[in-house]
Amino acid sequence: MDITPRCHEKIVQLLEKGIDLPNPLTLDIGEEVDIGRISAQGVRIYPGCRIYGEKTVISSGAQIGREGPVTIEDCQIGRDVELKGGYFSKSVFLDRSNMGLGAHVREGSILEEEAGGAHCVGLKQTILFPFVTLGSLINFCDCLMAGGTSRKDHSEVGSSYIHFNFTPDGDKTTPSLLGDVPRGVMLNRPPIFLGGQGGIVGPVRMGFGNVVAAGSVLRQDCPDDNCLITVEPHPGGVREYQPALYPNLKRVVENNILYLANLAALREWYVHVRKPFLDAVEFGPLIHAGLLDKLSLARKERLKRLEAMAKRAPQFGDGFTKNSDKIKEMFEMDTIPGSDAETLKDEFLGGLNRAMQAGRDGYIETIQGLPADVSDQGTAWLESVVTSHAKAVSQAMPGLQLF
Repeated sequence: MDITPRCHEKIVQLLEKGIDLPNPLTLDIGEEVDIGRISAQGVRIYPGCRIYGEKTVISSGAQIGREGPVTIEDCQIGRDVELKGGYFSKSVFLDRSNMGLGAHVREGSILEEEAGGAHCVGLKQTILFPFVTLGSLINFCDCLMAGGTSRKDHSEVGSSYIHFNFTPDGDKTTPSLLGDVPRGVMLNRPPIFLGGQGGIVGPVRMGFGNVVAAGSVLRQDCPDDNCLITVEPHPGGVREYQPALYPNLKRVVENNILYLANLAALREWYVHVRKPFLDAVEFGPLIHAGLLDKLSLARKERLKRLEAMAKRAPQFGDGFTKNSDKIKEMFEMDTIPGSDAETLKDEFLGGLNRAMQAGRDGYIETIQGLPADVSDQGTAWLESVVTSHAKAVSQAMPGLQLF
């Protein structure tokens, strides 16, 4: 009986490139996988792993499956990434990010540099800025989290934490913004701490430097910075439940629009700031394309969920449905006409280029080494992107009187 695996030829190609495969016959690799997108430098793929997808990229130094089998489908993996065990699909992992055994990371997720999680963490449509760390036994879908300046000063989510992202009415208009893009990308803000055995009922907005006490289930926005937040448990009881009331509709819609506007700002950052750093490394352009693709997935997901809610909430639905195509076009724009984002962008990029010419090599080092006035210019640029997108969309839904 022939026991040669169907992917024998690709396994041989990997071995010939110098990929470390301790037990090559246990590897399953799809016919569609481009071996040329797997680095020959320092990559190790442990026994029992599966690699699929024509868009899959694995950069130098990546360690795949050290703690248990790993399945990869159409992921873009940066340098020195560790995916220790679990399932990873249509997501991007930038340099030195990591996930522990039992991870389940689904489409639309981005882990930036040195972000990661311990064992049994579930993510989908989740964006973690550099250094953000998740404990064990966590479900953290539909969030963007920023904050922190290093691996010793990072935003943290305690073990057994849940981001509740599905309502009794079946809505998923629940994305939470923990920190924000305009300030968070500068990597100079204090970390956010979410204590373990707790949760967030999305959508919630939170400022930087906040500490949420362990065991708290947060249901309200906390946009201020540097607060200690404790939440009393709901009193027990039974009362009549009326579906589809949407008592907090205005806040829910505002938070969704602000989330989408922050995604627009992050796209601008990726296009104008991230790109030259990625262009300089192996597979960088492919990883950059993956980042933009995941932001596109995130935007489409959030708009789809708003559209679904509009069908259930007439007081919101009329304004959204009549102008849905216009709203979608607005979020696809780089700059809203009439805003000052272009001028602010040029001012910031001038300062960034001067810093890059000074000789700092890496993205993290360059951004953290920017003079304070240049960082402030960058934040002002991205805040202009957020504000102009949010205001333009709110004008298309005048009945809600947003912002």
